[in-house]
Amino acid sequence: MKISKRESIIRILIIIAVIAVIVMISVLTEKKNSEITTQEFDTVYLFNGENLDNWQIVLKDSTSNPDSTFSIKGGNLYSSGDPFGYIRTKESYSDYQLFVDWRWVENPGNSGVFIHISEDGIWPVCLECQLMSGKAGDLVCFTGFEFKEHVNKDSKVVAKKEEISEKLAGEWNTYDIRVVGDSLSVYVNDVLQNIATQTNFSSGNIALQSEGVPIEFRNVFLVKEKE
Repeated sequence: MKISKRESIIRILIIIAVIAVIVMISVLTEKKNSEITTQEFDTVYLFNGENLDNWQIVLKDSTSNPDSTFSIKGGNLYSSGDPFGYIRTKESYSDYQLFVDWRWVENPGNSGVFIHISEDGIWPVCLECQLMSGKAGDLVCFTGFEFKEHVNKDSKVVAKKEEISEKLAGEWNTYDIRVVGDSLSVYVNDVLQNIATQTNFSSGNIALQSEGVPIEFRNVFLVKEKE
């Protein structure tokens, strides 16, 4: 059947209108999803680059000046590495995605990110996400902390799963630690290095360690669902 020029134009206009509606729905859906994502999650900046007001320092030598171990330099959190100890959040956290940037100031050495601290001490009750050079991604059980994958009780360490994903000394690295209930996963520079399930602690303070050599931290924050 032959279609008139008028009918052809009408059909074209209908197709254009349908396409416009589809595009509009797609844009509105994307905007709605974006708004939901923004509304459902909070970003909590643990280190603001200006002060350490929401942190507590715990050192092996209680007579030493904490300001000489942890301080702010150029907007970064600096640790001299001496004496041993850590700086922890005053607040306790659960169910979050934690980001921590770190770099070695001079020579690579040892440090760590502590999560789920339930009791203070030079070696607190917690899980350490290792920062030792070449070992970032290892998980270390401190006194009283356990999880399913820690099957060798003769060692505190559950080794990382992949090859070293750390950068050279002086370059910034990123830890991405994702905690969901009693499980967690650890990424080093976007590489999944370890997992832990059925942890016997699922909340607690978060800390950065001083352990022998200078190290700097920045962009210490977490993302969690709004309460």
